[in-house]
Amino acid sequence: MVGMITLPNVVAGADGNVALPLKLSVGVESSDKPQDIATTLQILLFFALLSVLPAIVLTMTSFTRIIIVLSLVRRAISLQQLPPNQVLIGLALFMTCFIMAPVWQSIHTEAISPYTKGEITQKDAFERGVAPLREFMMRQARQNDLALFAGMAKLQKPKTKEDIPLHILLPAFVTSELKTAFQMGFVVFLPFLVIDMVVATVLTAMGMFMLPPIVVSVPFKILLFVLVDGWHLVIRSLAMSFN
Repeated sequence: MVGMITLPNVVAGADGNVALPLKLSVGVESSDKPQDIATTLQILLFFALLSVLPAIVLTMTSFTRIIIVLSLVRRAISLQQLPPNQVLIGLALFMTCFIMAPVWQSIHTEAISPYTKGEITQKDAFERGVAPLREFMMRQARQNDLALFAGMAKLQKPKTKEDIPLHILLPAFVTSELKTAFQMGFVVFLPFLVIDMVVATVLTAMGMFMLPPIVVSVPFKILLFVLVDGWHLVIRSLAMSFN
């Protein structure tokens, strides 16, 4: 049994305009051809993969590190809603596209283009497409994180990097990205923490106990961030951290 989607024939009207389809019917019919069943399963698998595509983008690219660092920058300045989440996520996505462009170009050249031309099979296309992502994640993954997940999986020590399976490499890469992101966030927090301490000390010495220190420190934080061109430094540091 295979699923069939039937569209009515498109008919041209008397004035020459093409009439749009007026109905869409979905049916289930019997089939004696294994190719029909295989095609249907491929379509179902494709739509299933679309549902996990956001998770793939979040975990197998530079997006995780970027969005965490940008969020910590906003937190360090004590601005809870500025920039808005939409702006931070958009900036993180554009930076992810910029950083991952060579990897995606390699995937297109080595896997997608030959597969669409019929030069390689699906299995070969998958193996060639995963190779650039594997190389990118391997450069960022820490050895102790790889050893952690390999040990929990009771995997023998791999002889080469290619012997590390994806189910070991992927969580190790995500864990390494989290650690790197928080290390960068800690460095960003330090100068703003000093401002908070100085403002709190001055207000206490002046006896202004009822005035929240954050009310006074936020303008100084913003001023410092603008004077040092903070966004330029953060974006540059994030981009260079993947080299």
